[in-house]
Amino acid sequence: MRRGEVKHGSAWALVTGAGSGIGRSYALRLAALGYRLALVGNRPEPLETVKTELLAAGCAEVYLTLCDLARAEAAEELHAATTAAGIEPHVVINNAGMFSFCDILATPPERIERMILLHAMTNTKLCRLYAEDMVRGGIRGHLLNMASYSQWMPFPGLALYSASKAYLHQFSVCFAKEMREHGIRVTVVCPAGVATDLYGLPPRWQRIGLRLGALISADKCARRGLHALWCGRRTCVPDWWNRIGIPICKILPLWLLAPIRKYTMKFQK
Repeated sequence: MRRGEVKHGSAWALVTGAGSGIGRSYALRLAALGYRLALVGNRPEPLETVKTELLAAGCAEVYLTLCDLARAEAAEELHAATTAAGIEPHVVINNAGMFSFCDILATPPERIERMILLHAMTNTKLCRLYAEDMVRGGIRGHLLNMASYSQWMPFPGLALYSASKAYLHQFSVCFAKEMREHGIRVTVVCPAGVATDLYGLPPRWQRIGLRLGALISADKCARRGLHALWCGRRTCVPDWWNRIGIPICKILPLWLLAPIRKYTMKFQK
């Protein structure tokens, strides 16, 4: 059997932010490994489209849940919904996220609150709730959180996004060590640029980024993330050249950031 493969329809996997991009790719790959899928998103149309794809590809069962995860009570609501449906996931992919490229003083307080709730509070609670179920049920499960390469980039305009992802990375690494004694694997994936709609790039620029190697595809990111999860790695940074760049990002001098900031100010929103 392939890594992570299960008997067809014998186990559930839950994916948040599953309506498009990396979440959709995770869902398709998990379905190909034999999992039933519980898909979570805040818009019904994209989820229905992915559900149709999964069923056409032979997925045994697909369960949809509409939930705005950028709320304080969202984790408990999602967990209660899946529990009521009799779903006990063996794999949980916390993929839902939102992006912001804007100076803090220009960022609405509501966006600050929602991003911190989504990336930090909700993901932390979901890890705790589903990990507790796995321990109680004797499941040697897997939890995957999606952080970001930007956590190593102290760049003006990314303070909110990169800081919330840095929390998620640190939490995931520590939580992985706590869960190891229970036989549960926790992995955090920190991709750089991915060709999705998250950053607001039009499809043309996504294609150009892919050709230049500045971006990776959503499917490649999901494939690398799942491989790291099955292998028990705590942190995954897709592509070796991004790993090499981490020390460089940490020591970028302010005099070098100043002209870059002047150019990128027009993209802040």
